[in-house]
Amino acid sequence: MSELLLDVLNRIEPRVYTGRVVEAWGTLIHVTGVPAKIGDICRLRDPANGNELLAEAVGIKHHITLLNPLGTMEGVSNTMLVEVIEGASTVPVGRELLGRVLDSQGLPLDGKPPPNCAHRAAIYAAAPDPMKRLPVDKAFSTGVQAIDSMLTLGLGQRAGIFAMAGGGKSTLLGMLARGSESDVNVVVLIGERGREVREFIDESLGAEGLAKSVVLVSTSDRPALERCRVALVGTAIAEYFRDKGLRVLLMMDSVTRYARALRDIGLALGEPPVRRGFTPSVFSQLPRLFERAGNNEKGYITGIYTVLAEDEHDGEDPVTEEVRSLLDGHIVLSRKLAAAAHYPAIDVLASASRVMHNVTTPEHRQKAARVRALMSKYKEVELLLQVGEYKKGTDGQADDAIRAAPMIGGLLKQDSTVVTPYARTLELLERAVS
Repeated sequence: MSELLLDVLNRIEPRVYTGRVVEAWGTLIHVTGVPAKIGDICRLRDPANGNELLAEAVGIKHHITLLNPLGTMEGVSNTMLVEVIEGASTVPVGRELLGRVLDSQGLPLDGKPPPNCAHRAAIYAAAPDPMKRLPVDKAFSTGVQAIDSMLTLGLGQRAGIFAMAGGGKSTLLGMLARGSESDVNVVVLIGERGREVREFIDESLGAEGLAKSVVLVSTSDRPALERCRVALVGTAIAEYFRDKGLRVLLMMDSVTRYARALRDIGLALGEPPVRRGFTPSVFSQLPRLFERAGNNEKGYITGIYTVLAEDEHDGEDPVTEEVRSLLDGHIVLSRKLAAAAHYPAIDVLASASRVMHNVTTPEHRQKAARVRALMSKYKEVELLLQVGEYKKGTDGQADDAIRAAPMIGGLLKQDSTVVTPYARTLELLERAVS
């Protein structure tokens, strides 16, 4: 190729396709003339005043591209020009993110300058190949006695925390962030009240937890797309650290609000409501999100996803049912235990870890099973004890359960500021059954 032709090619500026807004209604903006693909980010600019708005392509109908704004609809008009931003569906990644609080676009919320990261990661990524996943065969120490003893998690496991509003989910997440044996924490707060975000960072997470964490936030007043996107951004950041060979703890509070945001977008696009108003896309997107966590040949992502249950008997809640079926374990928080000042308020008998048998010794499992049996028996005679009708000696197993109750309580209760080493937890488990 001649030097003259190369010079001409180098001076050619790439063509930018500019479209226009033809309709804006509800939470969708209809544009034409833009060759956008699903997931692309577009910039809308008002030539009269220079105001700009970012929006994501969420649907295509004939020659119309449907955009969902990353912001409010105020100021959108049919005079706006629209163009696709190449590479915008990525997020900055790197160790520079540690200790930072960011929004759904990776921009700072903590008043500090934007993180100066050398790399970016795609927020829409495929899950690891099933045949390349490392097995979950190592215990993941959380520092929480009730979990490490009775519901032992594995490195790379994905578990759910199920609780009603005010059940202590945020406090338990803070304990996990401070006490777990992870190299990096990625905390994603979806649909929380603004006051709760600051409280979680200052009180539940604390300076020690924040130092090794990246916090992503999209509060309840933000558009549905932002609440969806922040979950994907957090997962992409966790994937980056996993691929660096690190042990990552990904915590998402809550996946229920992520599902509700997906529902809002689906309904706006005309999807039919199928179960309790939730659209089909909700039940296809949840497994895609969860499967991105876990292990690959390089590192580990242990995922903890909170679920806002409608009640403690959640048989009619489709999101709770779906999440429970997709994850590798469930930790149920009880309002009854919380009312009795039993913290963390984990209902051990209603909870389970599906990988505990792979990451614990036979002796550990035997002792945990013995504690469960004692707790179950105590529950049977609890009412008789409360009304003074139980007579000692009438049931040997019940007598054992009553005698062991204080030690079991000491095992399962824990101050939120205390981190218990795994070996110490096993000692407390031994004492509870001795």
